[in-house]
Amino acid sequence: MPISIGNISLYMGPHTAGAPDNLEEVIVDFIDGAKKSLDVAVQELESEPIARALVKARQRGVKIRIVLEGDYLIADRAVSDPFDMEQMEAHDPNRTLIAALWRAKIDVRTDYNPYIFHQKFIVRDFDGDARLLTGSTNFTPTGTHKNLNHVAIFDHKNVAREYMEEFEEIWSGTFGEKRNRHERHPSQPRVSDVSLRINFAPDHMPEMEIMKQMLKARQRIDFAIFTFAQSSGIDDTMIALSRAGLSVRGIADSAQGNQDWAASRPLHESGVDFYLAKKNSADFGKLHHKLMVIDEQVVIIGSFNYTNPATMVNDENIIVIGDLDETRPEGIENQKKLGAYALDEINRIIDRHGQKLAD
Repeated sequence: MPISIGNISLYMGPHTAGAPDNLEEVIVDFIDGAKKSLDVAVQELESEPIARALVKARQRGVKIRIVLEGDYLIADRAVSDPFDMEQMEAHDPNRTLIAALWRAKIDVRTDYNPYIFHQKFIVRDFDGDARLLTGSTNFTPTGTHKNLNHVAIFDHKNVAREYMEEFEEIWSGTFGEKRNRHERHPSQPRVSDVSLRINFAPDHMPEMEIMKQMLKARQRIDFAIFTFAQSSGIDDTMIALSRAGLSVRGIADSAQGNQDWAASRPLHESGVDFYLAKKNSADFGKLHHKLMVIDEQVVIIGSFNYTNPATMVNDENIIVIGDLDETRPEGIENQKKLGAYALDEINRIIDRHGQKLAD
């Protein structure tokens, strides 16, 4: 079951991989609740239930705009006979679903970013009961049923407004490092007595926000991350904090964490309690979270991996939920509840899948 604190709901999944929540159902239900509009920015759409929910929404009169990463819609190689449907490619399911959306008269566009359009969010009914859905989850069968991911929903106009402004910028054709450099300040709305900080990459350099939040830690930092590269700035900060005596513990996907460029070895050697997610378990595909909990009460979620491209050229987002400088009792209590829920999932992943690096 998810945790809901007022207008904030946090989901950890997928349920098919031992986590508590059915992420595909969460996304479909969110789409099904639309009355006026859906503005969707997501790296990949390969889930037929999600695509069918979008078509149903369009058929009941909902205005829908979608932006996707174009690489999944372009052929990896030229086939000898492109009219021969037996010459299938890995991304053909994406193309089939996009064709269905177009036939339903849904406006679907692709990015112009030569790097990665890595967003994962939906703004629903901005001119009405505005809500935002975001997180680490791609709208694919693996993203919602195999890979370990999270989703968050914010029932709040000010949060939706920040993502709506980002979507309009994307829709106008500005992506990645080519975006309009108006450099609006990161937003800090307050929702259900919880302070939020919303950052978009590359405008706001989320890496710096994550480093700043870690430097405020007094007790511990826990994380679960798909890709963690050396010299991202985040790894250097963790190493310094660990050497200073702070408890730093985390887990990364093993396929990414075993690469030469990964931060795994330097973190381990500096005293960080570091794990890789074992692949000897058939119940999950990848550890795909981009999740951090600081002092058991500040949660950082979103699409942002700890890499230089995520900081400099990709389209990304993070939300910092909570503030270690919070003084209001209700705010402290609420952010601790959210932190405990996210930390429980990090603990579960480490306990069930974690494997220490060899010395």
